[in-house]
Amino acid sequence: MAASSLLALIDDIATLLDDVSLMTKAATKKTAGVLGDDLALNAQQVTGVRAARELPVVWAVAKGSLVNKAILVPAALAISVFVPWLVTPLLMVGGAFLCYEGFEKLAGRWLHAGENAAHQSELKQALAHPETDLRTLERQKIRGAVRTDFILSAEIIAITLGTVTGEPLVEQFLVLALVALLITAGVYGLVAGIVKLDDGGLYLSRRDSALAQRLGRGILWLAPYLMKTLSVLGTAAMFLVGGGILSHGLAPVHEAIQHLSAPLEGAAGLAQTLGNGVFGVLAGGGLVLLLTPLGRWWARRSGAGKPQDGG
Repeated sequence: MAASSLLALIDDIATLLDDVSLMTKAATKKTAGVLGDDLALNAQQVTGVRAARELPVVWAVAKGSLVNKAILVPAALAISVFVPWLVTPLLMVGGAFLCYEGFEKLAGRWLHAGENAAHQSELKQALAHPETDLRTLERQKIRGAVRTDFILSAEIIAITLGTVTGEPLVEQFLVLALVALLITAGVYGLVAGIVKLDDGGLYLSRRDSALAQRLGRGILWLAPYLMKTLSVLGTAAMFLVGGGILSHGLAPVHEAIQHLSAPLEGAAGLAQTLGNGVFGVLAGGGLVLLLTPLGRWWARRSGAGKPQDGG
């Protein structure tokens, strides 16, 4: 009797883990848009840090990311239990934010290229100056990266919660916790690899072997293009994922995309994905056009309300 009960328990656990594995896989696929951007953003956050401090900075940000997720996972479970109707609006907000952020990145590259180049130049000059407080700069970068991670982690947790809504609470917790841990380990493991890629290339380029030298020079050539590629793919995925979330929440848009894709038969799935991406670009552009003037107005209003110094 005890043996049969134990086997039944093991079978239940195996079934539960199988369900959790399937839901985790589905949730991870849906968060792909955030992951590409997360990789690029966090790798960029540690640029300007001394080579010897790159991995400690990545580790510090990874610990901050775990703290973020330790806050977000219980909050997501509380929403699922007490206000489940809030899951869909949160998903829509997350999708809208992805589209907005993606379009803002595109607009920033086109409209503020000079400002971005000037910022990078100022950073390099500050690092070259002997009086620059590198510890303060490092702490600022870590705080900025952790803040960025909180926003991206909130999007990931919201998307994952939408995948497991309606499942038993234990399964929801396991999926959310697994996704949080896997994504943190995966993202920051890759970030660590990316930021040390140039060091590995430099090491190989100084070896005696001609093959190692060629490989090292190839890695040094590849490293900056890898960062650019990650950034581009991350931005594209933000539109695809964010547009997909929004279109599924807006029945007329979803039906229109399906109707336009139906005649393509075998390529209908790809056409729907691209349709979601196009809608994501349009939604992001509309949000940027709407929110940018509001943000400037609010900044002017807040500045006007502050007391002036001196007198």
